[in-house]
Amino acid sequence: MNKPVNIALVGAGAFGVKHLDALKLIDGVRVVSVVSRAEDKPEEIAAKYGIPHVAHDLADALARPDVDAAILCTPTQIHAAQAMACLKAGRHVMVEIPMADTLADAESLVALQRQSGKVAMCGHTRRFNPSHQWIHNKIAAGAFNISQMDVQTYFFRRSNINALGQPRCWTDHLLWHHAAHTVDLFAYQTGGEIVAANAVQGPIHPELGIAMDMSIQLKSSTGAICTLSLSFNNDGPLGTFFRYIGDSGTYIARYDDLFDGKDQPIDVTTVDVSMNGIELQDREFIAAIREGREPNASVARVLPCYRTLAKLEQQLK
Repeated sequence: MNKPVNIALVGAGAFGVKHLDALKLIDGVRVVSVVSRAEDKPEEIAAKYGIPHVAHDLADALARPDVDAAILCTPTQIHAAQAMACLKAGRHVMVEIPMADTLADAESLVALQRQSGKVAMCGHTRRFNPSHQWIHNKIAAGAFNISQMDVQTYFFRRSNINALGQPRCWTDHLLWHHAAHTVDLFAYQTGGEIVAANAVQGPIHPELGIAMDMSIQLKSSTGAICTLSLSFNNDGPLGTFFRYIGDSGTYIARYDDLFDGKDQPIDVTTVDVSMNGIELQDREFIAAIREGREPNASVARVLPCYRTLAKLEQQLK
């Protein structure tokens, strides 16, 4: 059996718990440290999941010789700095999306990864959802080509709360977080480069300081187009919904589930070893560490997404 991979989970909020649940299902993985603010009550999380070490500072976990890698589920604004701290400490790292909220920080992180030789991956989960994997496999087999993607990313989030309805200590962002999922997925699925990108946004929230509504248009070098609508104002079904329109069918992806254009379910249970995109993302991270290879959604492979986001940001200023 392979030597266990020992993980420090950083950020014990709503998404951190999703990773802890996923990591329990992967053989040869041990979470040996949990790092989070005192307000997150990491001691309770550690007790629930049998994690031996608790810290409130990332440096404390990185100082432990038994930590091989870190998974960062912390506020967007510190992703790049924390990921670089992990690499400088000689640890592998997976940072939740986005890997940075500026292009300069994203490029610095990629440069440091190349220098360190460690695995550095970003949580672009859509690459791993079985629904999107099914589409990707069909494209790779030459049985489907995308003409258009129409994507809706909708939340009702007019105050700083997380997915559990708890207060947040940081402010989320439609462009640098939620749009990143679709910008990357569009390029990944079409197999081309994004050659045109346009964006408009609605009014800036007086307290949060961010746009609550946004519309983005993209074009791939393959000729495919994408229309993305994002909102924190949507008082209705929440989440992200993808419609793929192509030369041999129409498909609708709702997270890990897939439907045809007439809303009939498509069986994607045989696409991978799990129906949980987060678990599959974590499995790829662990496999890349063990096999000494670049993972799907490595920081280098998703860097083009951040170049597009930076261009869109300039348009919106």
